[in-house]
Amino acid sequence: MAKIVILGSGVMGTAMTVPLNDANHAVHLVGTHLDGDIIQEIKKNRVHPLIDFRLADTVELYTYDQLGQAMKGAELIILGVNSLGIKWAAEMLGPLLSPQVPVLFLTKGLVGDGQNLLILPDALRVLLPAQHRDNYRLAAIGGPMLATELAARRNTSVVITGSDQALLDELADLLRTPYFHIWTSTDQIGVEVCAALKNAYALGVGLVTGWLEKKRGPEDKAALFNPAATIFAQSMLEISYLVDRMGGQMNSVLTLSGAGDLYVTCLGGRNSQMGRLLGLGIPYAEAKVKHMRNITIEGAEMIRAIGPTIETMLDRGELDAAAVPLLRTVVAILCHDAAAKIPWKEFFAGPQL
Repeated sequence: MAKIVILGSGVMGTAMTVPLNDANHAVHLVGTHLDGDIIQEIKKNRVHPLIDFRLADTVELYTYDQLGQAMKGAELIILGVNSLGIKWAAEMLGPLLSPQVPVLFLTKGLVGDGQNLLILPDALRVLLPAQHRDNYRLAAIGGPMLATELAARRNTSVVITGSDQALLDELADLLRTPYFHIWTSTDQIGVEVCAALKNAYALGVGLVTGWLEKKRGPEDKAALFNPAATIFAQSMLEISYLVDRMGGQMNSVLTLSGAGDLYVTCLGGRNSQMGRLLGLGIPYAEAKVKHMRNITIEGAEMIRAIGPTIETMLDRGELDAAAVPLLRTVVAILCHDAAAKIPWKEFFAGPQL
């Protein structure tokens, strides 16, 4: 049994308490500075307000200002903050985190500095105290893992990635349950880029739902599998290009962290729901406030954050515009409120790997 602290009480961080508790670990769930109401609500009846399941009585709850208390004796920190909260997490963890205690990212995303893109473990590392920076033990989870299904103990398969194979094996052994299946990969770039981009591309797949609904009306009952499959295939091609461009491996694109995660996010994720709203022609700010308030849309928020960096890389020729027509479309919609026009004729015309 290990003492494990989860920082972030969103739906995924909270769902993660289920396999950890089933593996007989001592689980401590800490809300962020934005999660005060969630922690208080859970304390009332042990039910998360946004995910309908009851937390085990053994899971201990803390507000963000109690993080130091929660981390005493911790053997693993699981990071479940929003991807935009990496700087905040570094500020909170920096004074408290021992280099010997691993940090495992549930959070998926990329960070742009205006010039280049960074995976989240690298973004966190450079924000942690300099004297220990090279010694922190960081890893991340990728793969198809919907919070509601994990909480319901559905068979769930993931990849833990990082540069230290011994650490990956240690974490996999620590976290496996009969329904939580874990593989390991040292292709951290490939797994993390897939994990981040699948949210943005699931939003792109969702565009076609709203686009057709607007064009043909809600009374058109024909299925959308043909157009959605085209967008899915273009998404896989663009993810392959971007993973290769950033130094990752194709195996990550074709397995759980790429194809598997994109598939499940398109079917059941919040990003595809937002894509439908954008496809209907609703600007992002309006769609967020009127239809998806208090719901984190990781793909949309990430693209809005890194969109300027992507545009800079395109302008400098570091990304081939012909290789990423769907990504360019999503950036234009989310960053500039462009019309949701799907660039069908530009698909499959870029460089082939």
